[in-house]
Amino acid sequence: MLRRILSSSRYIMIVPVIATLLGSLALILYETVVLFLTALNVIEDLALSAKSVKIFAVGIVEAVDVFLIAIAVYIISIGLYLLFIDDKLPVPKWLEIDDLEDLKGTLVSVVIAVLAVLFLREAVAWDGVRDIAAFGGALALVVAALAFFLMKINARRQ
Repeated sequence: MLRRILSSSRYIMIVPVIATLLGSLALILYETVVLFLTALNVIEDLALSAKSVKIFAVGIVEAVDVFLIAIAVYIISIGLYLLFIDDKLPVPKWLEIDDLEDLKGTLVSVVIAVLAVLFLREAVAWDGVRDIAAFGGALALVVAALAFFLMKINARRQ
């Protein structure tokens, strides 16, 4: 009896699977609308100055950042589904997740990409006043720690 209950309890994970899938979709749709409206504003203003192009470029980089976060949330959704509900779901090779280590490794890779885009956004928007080197150094330390974590995961797999 208890065995059957515990075996069936894995289906409770459908709640975070659906929630993260909906969250990912919401982020994608929201940022698509924001990007579209930003492009419309640039077209309406007919401002083709260096400043307006820089503002538009920052808007695009910010959209990429949000899309990468949405991808991370989507990977969580798929990963939880594969781990707890149905490991036979057809997914691309890069999205195959066999255990929590695979899920963590995939997520850390996306987080590194998000941090890189975050720095790119700051670099594009840099006004020459703020200390961007300290910000970049702090991000570099975090990325180095995450890369070390990925190396440890991959070393255990070998």
